[in-house]
Amino acid sequence: MSERAVTVTILGSGTSTGVPVPACTCPVCRSREPRNQRTRCSILVSAAGRNILIDTSTDLRQQALREGITHIDAVLFTHTHADHVNGIDDLRPFNLASGAGIPIYACAEDLAVLRRTFAYIFDSGDEPGYRPRLSAREISAGFSLFGLPILPLQLIHGPGRSLGYRIGPFAYLTDCSFVPEATMELLAGIDILIIDGLRFRPHLSHLSISQALAVAERLGPGRTILTHLSHDVDYSRHASLLPPGTELAYDGQSLRFFLPAP
Repeated sequence: MSERAVTVTILGSGTSTGVPVPACTCPVCRSREPRNQRTRCSILVSAAGRNILIDTSTDLRQQALREGITHIDAVLFTHTHADHVNGIDDLRPFNLASGAGIPIYACAEDLAVLRRTFAYIFDSGDEPGYRPRLSAREISAGFSLFGLPILPLQLIHGPGRSLGYRIGPFAYLTDCSFVPEATMELLAGIDILIIDGLRFRPHLSHLSISQALAVAERLGPGRTILTHLSHDVDYSRHASLLPPGTELAYDGQSLRFFLPAP
């Protein structure tokens, strides 16, 4: 059976403030370790010439320039907190480069928030030149996107909720404080897990590193990558302390997995 490669690039591995944190003089924020330089959370999934962005982080322009991204073919949203959506205007250059609109996928509740927050984008009565051209598409179950199997996953995010995504043997679970049992069942058999691991201390809206490791231990992936990292996490000090098969995410990190060819 022939296979196709899927590449995941971690565009941003940091929490909502990014790291370094403005006005902070802690050792991590003053560190010269490049892997302590964290922009806001997002990933890019690439296969067969198509680029799928997960979240339009506040730092999307910087991330796109750093990684040399020339096109974005679709966007999946996990939720509508500012650090995950406020880079939405940075999609406009990709419209100009391709001459085409970009489909964006989110649950009904999040699409309603996006339409309200960014009304100038979705109000068809305005002149279109200064806004991204986006086509909103509601998701509530698994679907195929450019031949990739996309499975949205329900997560608890503090008092709210968010979506994770599974693509074959890979899963991306950013911004969560609890993984429901029904979602754990949908994650059975994954090989690569990128999961929220904000810091060592507990947090209302995010998994701590120990909680994230407990989820990973139950799922048993071969590789677990902790993301959405705060300035409490020092790559130089803490990466080597993690269990085998577990690592800290860093901006620009790339990984690959394979799916059967369609």
